[in-house]
Amino acid sequence: MGFIARPALAIVAIAALVLLSACTTGADSQHDDKTGVLPEAKIGPFVAALPERALSGLNAARLADGLIPPTNKWFSGMVFGDTPMPVFPLPLSFQLTAGGFDFGVPTVASNSAVITGGFAPAVGVDMGADSQVVVAYDEASVTVAQRSGDTELGRTLIAEGSPFVTFTASSKLTAHLGNDFGDTDGVPTTTVGATTYGLVTTGTLAGGDLQLDAGQTATWFAVADGGSLADFAAAARHPVTSTTVTYSLDAGSATTTIHYQTADGASTIVAAMPHQSSSLAKGTTCANGDYASIYGELTACSVSDLSWSVPAVTPSGSIDLSGLDTEDKTRLAQQVAADFAVTGAQPADTYYGGKWLYRLVNLMDIARQVGANDVADQIRDRAVGALDDWMDPAGCTSRDDRCFVYDSTAKGVVGLAPSFGSEQFNDHHFHYGYFLYSAGVLAANDAKLATKWEPVMDLLAADLATDGASTLFPQRRVFDAYAGHSWASGTSPFADGNNQESSSEAVSAWNGLALWATASGQKSLNREATWMLSSEAGSALAYWTNFPRNAAVYKGFDHAVTSIDWGAKRDYATWFSPEPSAMLGILVLPMSPVAGYLGADPQRVRENLAEAAPNGYDVVFGDYLLMYSSLAGPSDAAAALAQVATLNEDRIDDGDSRSYLLAWIMSKRG
Repeated sequence: MGFIARPALAIVAIAALVLLSACTTGADSQHDDKTGVLPEAKIGPFVAALPERALSGLNAARLADGLIPPTNKWFSGMVFGDTPMPVFPLPLSFQLTAGGFDFGVPTVASNSAVITGGFAPAVGVDMGADSQVVVAYDEASVTVAQRSGDTELGRTLIAEGSPFVTFTASSKLTAHLGNDFGDTDGVPTTTVGATTYGLVTTGTLAGGDLQLDAGQTATWFAVADGGSLADFAAAARHPVTSTTVTYSLDAGSATTTIHYQTADGASTIVAAMPHQSSSLAKGTTCANGDYASIYGELTACSVSDLSWSVPAVTPSGSIDLSGLDTEDKTRLAQQVAADFAVTGAQPADTYYGGKWLYRLVNLMDIARQVGANDVADQIRDRAVGALDDWMDPAGCTSRDDRCFVYDSTAKGVVGLAPSFGSEQFNDHHFHYGYFLYSAGVLAANDAKLATKWEPVMDLLAADLATDGASTLFPQRRVFDAYAGHSWASGTSPFADGNNQESSSEAVSAWNGLALWATASGQKSLNREATWMLSSEAGSALAYWTNFPRNAAVYKGFDHAVTSIDWGAKRDYATWFSPEPSAMLGILVLPMSPVAGYLGADPQRVRENLAEAAPNGYDVVFGDYLLMYSSLAGPSDAAAALAQVATLNEDRIDDGDSRSYLLAWIMSKRG
């Protein structure tokens, strides 16, 4: 989750207390434009049809004119708010200061309930700037201009995975260094703690002053533990200037490639995260040492392209109930009718309103599969009618909820009524994922319905997944290709960087996006969504639910999961509840049909549950934990099924139903 949590309705009382990217496979459909996914030529008229309303009031205090506000990025805290926050382009931490910047390799410490690696101001540089603004960014790098009055002094580039910080002078200046750099084998170095920092420059270093003429560069770097100063200094002479991302899908895997463009096309050194290191492209050379990080050991590799693969996850909008016997189907048919009969009015906000739709379409799918077609038709009619209201482009001209507006200042779509800070662009993927899923399921075999909903539903998709040149939306607003997962906070007003809590809702968002893409005939969008779905699932396992507990970084950390992962820490905590069941429950809800990825290690499922629900499932998120338990194997599913009938109704989440709970577990029982 982002800045504000989204507790289930059943636990609200508790909460009150406490750049260019491309695919390499497949052909475009008639709905796709080869200039990108959800291109402006298509999306522009849809934006024009929405009411315009400025809701965010975003204070992009350090953003150059003409750039789209970079919400939900790893560096958002550097842009928004009165004071710049530290950011964490691993393996470094970095912060703008009054006259320049500080950076350093974080010191990692693991305690009982948190792993920390906060901002470490090891090296300081002061150019005499009186203002600093982001003047360029792409999917893994950001460039900041240092200015004095109307004069640009120079520009600093940092990038995810890069141990280098490069400043290029725009005018003649003298930068004051906060460290004494002595000579080590011809390279200026300083040692802070256990880390050696080096400097390569085309300027002149004299004592604590660095003199640069316009066009000259200075690149500082942190040498990895076990790395060679000479190798890092050699790479620093070829500074990174930008990054691009490409992705591909093939049999059983999804591959991400980040290209690090250098000034002269030479290779550089990049730190690979644990989820990358296990599946780097063949031939990748990683002999440059390691860095400690809150996510585990980062391996320094000599590359131009950092490329890795994760298992592909196939999008799904239906639990397979074909193996159920007559008795099970009869039980489900009766339960669906009962659950539909007690379905209340749809909530007016985008989070709970989306979950309400998600609940209905899953009931509809179960009813169809068990032969309860009359009930399925009634459910479908109600869900379609509700989505018709949300999908009316002019809806917000006459009402204040169940509709969407376009914020032309923030460059995004905001649903009314907003909730949990969604007007600040918190959690958009969590909210909109439910709408995309519901529309994808309902319109799967109804082209007319897809066409009717496309003008607004494509805007929800574009808010999250625009790929290519656009003046209307940022590139993949929430998704971080290097980290392999999304960031939930819109402006990230935190000293620990951005964060994400509900890794499972992020996975579900990309599943919903893929289902909508299929229903609306957008093959390129489907491939992009499937890539993000697979990447997010891989990172969710690697850093939230299935991390290797014997790795050094987890020594002293006493828990099986981390519930909120940040740029600078990993917490066994939630925004809304101290209960152990909440720590795991928030990582598995809403147990969509695609959630089988969570069962990659059956024994780990059991270990996680032993901590989350040691005394049974009469707990917060007990329904989702029962479903999760069934992933451990057929006998576990049979045991879970025996407990469903006695599970208290208030333990069933508002986005769930007893029907779905039963169907999920029955499908895993074998």
